[in-house]
Amino acid sequence: MPPQQSRHNVGIAAAKCESKPVRKLRLGIDLDGVVADFNDGWTTRYNRDFPDKLDRDLKAEDVVEWDAPTTLSHFPNMSAFWTWAETCAEGRSLFHGLDPYEGALDALHQLRGDGHHLVILTTKPHFSIHDTYDWLARHKIPSTEIHILDDKTQVDCDVYLDDANHNLAALTSAHPAAEVCRYVRPWNGPISGAVDVFDWVDFQSVVAQRST
Repeated sequence: MPPQQSRHNVGIAAAKCESKPVRKLRLGIDLDGVVADFNDGWTTRYNRDFPDKLDRDLKAEDVVEWDAPTTLSHFPNMSAFWTWAETCAEGRSLFHGLDPYEGALDALHQLRGDGHHLVILTTKPHFSIHDTYDWLARHKIPSTEIHILDDKTQVDCDVYLDDANHNLAALTSAHPAAEVCRYVRPWNGPISGAVDVFDWVDFQSVVAQRST
């Protein structure tokens, strides 16, 4: 006679049978301000290149608005800022030398390990396209698609993560069935229809809920 199954084991087996399968989602992930620390990158290099322009060094924490490079620095407009940014990272563009935010890479690898598709959606100046691909490769970002584009609504995803109000507003309007997440930063504000996330743990929770 075969040994009897314990009630404990029977309960585990029943729970496994009742659990819902996890959906594999398309996650539309922004880069700058979400994965890559753009503001630490430009303020650090600005302090190095223009030590006499301001009465103190800039910090990433000083950035509280979208066009901060023009309001915090001596640059008269964004065009002048981008001209400097094209070669400010030891001859490469600013985007070549950015550091990832703490926790971002681990979270991306965990999400990919769970079977989700990581779709990079990023807007870049034309001069930084090659540096962007190089940055993704050097940091071993486990992306399954990379889109460098102005209009992120062109790419269908189940969940989006962005820090720019104009992108968030466009995505919530164009993809009402998707979960659009605002990575809360000082330079953005609440968007109707978007879910606020404060860190990568929050975002992973949103994905987990959406995928079951």
